[in-house]
Amino acid sequence: MAQQRPEELGAEAASSALSAVAAGSLLACAAQLVVAFALGRRLGERCSRADRWVLVWLCYDALVHGALEGPFVYLSLTGTVAKSDSILASLWKEYGRADARWLYSDATIVSLEILTVVLDGLLALILIYAIVKDKHYRHFIQITLCVCELYGGWMTFCPDWLIGSPNLNTSNWLYLWIYLVFFNGVWVVIPGLLLWQSWLGLKKMHHERSNTKKEA
Repeated sequence: MAQQRPEELGAEAASSALSAVAAGSLLACAAQLVVAFALGRRLGERCSRADRWVLVWLCYDALVHGALEGPFVYLSLTGTVAKSDSILASLWKEYGRADARWLYSDATIVSLEILTVVLDGLLALILIYAIVKDKHYRHFIQITLCVCELYGGWMTFCPDWLIGSPNLNTSNWLYLWIYLVFFNGVWVVIPGLLLWQSWLGLKKMHHERSNTKKEA
């Protein structure tokens, strides 16, 4: 069976600014954010204000990797999202209107998602523990996780850009600005900010250690 181009996949919803499936998908993401907010604020009761917000993000990050991307990996390894009738498959089918590679088990996408679910998900959980317990390895884990997230974002889109973006559908504002730009951009901006936080944290620790040596 010939694969549909992204423009063809989006044609069905062209008459509606926001389909029921799109609305449901966005609400599901919002629900995960609410859960992450509650978890992060609860876990960060004794942390600084900045770290409480970091914990909110990490809880959301872990939820997305486990509850959304985990099922995607399973569906892709046992078949394709396009052929599945599960509830979670409908969410990925909606995203597949913006990037068709997620519908047909693209090897690059699935390989990255396996790494994301297993490694990034685990690192997010370890980092949550490290922040809550104020562990010495906190910034090492934070930098590692952020680099993995940024690498995943680059490798998700760069291969398709290099061949002219045949799988990306940018003809609809929802697909372009919400699905492709916003949802992927979040995993660029926030890891970038966390890298900056780690830089400042390590710089502060270095200065404190240097001052201690001078006083001794």
